[in-house]
Amino acid sequence: MRPVPDAHDAQRDGGTGAGRPVLRCVGLIKRYGAVRAVDGLDLDVGPGECFGLLGPNGAGKTTTVEILEGLIPPDAGSVEVLGRRWVDRDPRALREQIGVQLQETQLSDKLTVLETVRLFRSFSRRGLPPDEAVDRVSLGEKRRARVGALSGGQRQRLALACALVNDPEVLFLDEPTTGLDPQARLNVWDVVETFQARGGTLLLTTHSMEEATRLCDRVAIIDHGRRIALGTPAELVASLGADQIVEVVLDGEGLEPAELAGLPGVRGVNARNGALRLRVSDVGPAMHALLDRLDRRNVRLVNLTTHQASLEDVFVHLTGRGLRDD
Repeated sequence: MRPVPDAHDAQRDGGTGAGRPVLRCVGLIKRYGAVRAVDGLDLDVGPGECFGLLGPNGAGKTTTVEILEGLIPPDAGSVEVLGRRWVDRDPRALREQIGVQLQETQLSDKLTVLETVRLFRSFSRRGLPPDEAVDRVSLGEKRRARVGALSGGQRQRLALACALVNDPEVLFLDEPTTGLDPQARLNVWDVVETFQARGGTLLLTTHSMEEATRLCDRVAIIDHGRRIALGTPAELVASLGADQIVEVVLDGEGLEPAELAGLPGVRGVNARNGALRLRVSDVGPAMHALLDRLDRRNVRLVNLTTHQASLEDVFVHLTGRGLRDD
């Protein structure tokens, strides 16, 4: 299936910002045995941009981020962070300009919140006062609490404080809100938005379409280590040519997708997980025509749902599977 054209192919000065990209990789390749986890990936992230990487498990998101962070070397391709390469003479100076929150951060349960942040602050020659980093993630009331007594959301915010305490220019967040309750997720989002408002640049991976839509200026959708779409969330959703997604489950074999693709208001149809998904630009005529067609063909409707088109639907359109499908 043909990928969505890049909305910013002509803008190679670093995404939405002016000047040199803060993050850049060109022709990035990483192999694990016979598997190419990253397969010729090109990305630019501009100054002050929040850039999201979307894709299913195994798409190469975490591997890409770890290469950009300097944790693992690529097998081929080039990487620049803040205009420098990890193979340059003094990688420590570059490392002190970035903050990293991994999918899972193992912290000592015996230390307090403030002691933990002080420990991470000691790794850099510059940075924030530890108390300020704790306050930025709204953990001031927990500064003397031991890590082992924190909730999951509080641990995530503590991990963010550890990533922020060196006052980085670039922040890497790998699935920052996975497993969090709604309130904890909102707290993390507030921290991200405040960091960007202060002029910071972010690269985050996520499975949450709501998270990507709210936080990201641009997103790249990747699958099997390759970029298959790039643009703002609104541009990618608009590329579907549909406002609504109508999903129907029919009794028996029912109708073929091609038979529904020509209905009024329907821009395209594909089958997935036993259902037919219609990309619809005008839901009124489309629903009327669909129900009429089912009635005339004497096909029983088992289930019908409709929702606003989203980034998840972009991925399904491109690949035939969902972002959470293995």
